[in-house]
Amino acid sequence: MTDAMTAPSESIELDVNRHDPAYRAWLREAVGKVQADANRSADTHLLSVPLPVEWGVDLYLKDESTHPTGSLKHRLARSLFLYGLCNGWIRPGRPVIEASSGSTAVSEAYFAKLIGVPFIAVMAASTSRAKIELIEFQGGTCHLVDNPCEVYEAAARLAAQTGGHYMDQFTYAERATDWRGNNNIAESIFRQLAAERHPEPSWIVATAGTGGTSATIARYVHYTQRDTGVCVADPENSAFFDGWRTGDPSVTTDHGSRIEGIGRQRVEPSFIPGAVDRMMRVPDAAAIATIHLLERLLGRKTGASTGTGTWAAFRIIAEMRARGERGSVVTLLCDPGERYLDKYYSPEWLAAQGIDVTPYTARLERFLAEGRL
Repeated sequence: MTDAMTAPSESIELDVNRHDPAYRAWLREAVGKVQADANRSADTHLLSVPLPVEWGVDLYLKDESTHPTGSLKHRLARSLFLYGLCNGWIRPGRPVIEASSGSTAVSEAYFAKLIGVPFIAVMAASTSRAKIELIEFQGGTCHLVDNPCEVYEAAARLAAQTGGHYMDQFTYAERATDWRGNNNIAESIFRQLAAERHPEPSWIVATAGTGGTSATIARYVHYTQRDTGVCVADPENSAFFDGWRTGDPSVTTDHGSRIEGIGRQRVEPSFIPGAVDRMMRVPDAAAIATIHLLERLLGRKTGASTGTGTWAAFRIIAEMRARGERGSVVTLLCDPGERYLDKYYSPEWLAAQGIDVTPYTARLERFLAEGRL
């Protein structure tokens, strides 16, 4: 017999104990702070968009701009932080890193500051100074790269170099949120509709940046056995629509989306195509024309991602009108328009981009007058 075969049993019976009371105390406090943020926040409003009563179709906007960091991404950031903390990925003193130049980075910077860890947003060097200032106001720092397509790799590399955690919203958005309930956005929508004349909406329209919101809504609808359809509205230059239409997740586009917060040049891992009933590609000019109409109807400015979803909702309502159907439709008010005064509300920016909203403005006026889009 060899020495290995005759070795005492103690050499086989191993025990590695990494329990760290100090870390666990920090973890309990960090999780408690993130959960307390949710407890301090009232539910977001469900706004009724004024349409002719005789149509028999009601349109609602779930106003996610009222979150502490001003956008739908506040929900995602909270879920991602809880997911990362409870998985043991986020550690005291080590940075959280994200590939984002938009609302997700603003919200993640907020939660990083809340629990006392550094936050670094990896973004294209072309990102506007206004966006950088929003992230810095929440305590984050910005790492700029020349090629926008390199943000994923740069974020992962920076996490490896610093010993930090790459949050990777585009992978984990769909799994970090409890889609069965626990006050997610879908459960909130159905609860708020309970006293309305059409409490189960015919359609809910979402837009996709990571795909996590549409996945949460669709899964909840299926899990609670409802008939509601789930539609995803996608902007120009986004891969989601073609990837869904063709069933090819490898689809990419040559240019990035001009509608901030939504649309990606690749089909992100968090986008779950099988859960979605319908997709629409919405022209950027249509989305921007729609936010100007919403300003008139609601008395407030919204981002163009809201316009993308609302244009799709208007198309669905026009179809319902043509069929004589009654019911309700819900879409999302993702963030405030004040963040985009130099873009979607700027005639100079629209002209530089070659965007003419005039034909879509005319179609919207016809929609309000006749119910046809």
